[in-house]
Amino acid sequence: MTPLVLLPGMMCDARLFTPQIEAISSDCAVMTAPIHGHDRIEALAADVLAWAPPRFALAGLSMGGIVAMEVLRQAPDRIDRIALLDTNPRAEDQSVQASRKPQIEKVLAGGLWDVMRNELKPNYLTDGLNRGAILDLCMKMADALGPEVFVRQSLALMHRPDQTKTLEAAKLPALVLCGRDDALCPVHRHESMHALLAGSSLTILEGAGHLPTLEQPEATTDALRGWLAQ
Repeated sequence: MTPLVLLPGMMCDARLFTPQIEAISSDCAVMTAPIHGHDRIEALAADVLAWAPPRFALAGLSMGGIVAMEVLRQAPDRIDRIALLDTNPRAEDQSVQASRKPQIEKVLAGGLWDVMRNELKPNYLTDGLNRGAILDLCMKMADALGPEVFVRQSLALMHRPDQTKTLEAAKLPALVLCGRDDALCPVHRHESMHALLAGSSLTILEGAGHLPTLEQPEATTDALRGWLAQ
């Protein structure tokens, strides 16, 4: 089976996909690519392509999905199939750009924990039994990556390109998936991506917000397995 490359969201690492890695590794090679070495999406995508196998399946969540779309734009012939989870193909709205600037200033002044815990992560998850444990894991991942990564990733997201034409041009097996309660990348955004991607499948998971890989791990894994088997 084609190798699978996973791209995590902002201030996340491979632990975002732990349930899927454990379940799918017996079926194919599974790799997680870091996306924090540059402050532009285009350069992050180029790094993924320099590191990845010659041809691979690609799945990205949130910022990882944004980088995945740029990888697809740069090298469509290398991508066997694509899965876009809780993400957004549009360039960043100016109001969101404006909100990132004070966050960057606060993080540079030593406030990474406060920004992540009080401004960002509470918006990621729906209510559920594992909400506290997932938030704790998110904070551990953010702490491991540190403030410089936060700044680079924030700048990359602020200046990201619109990828609607990339999706319209794509001709490959595609999965679009999101949590029903995702407040950051809502359902209607995924319905739009599904419409742009000819022949794609759309999965909306109940009981999940922005991080369904951890909130609804079994359902997410099932959807990815179905996509990989197409």
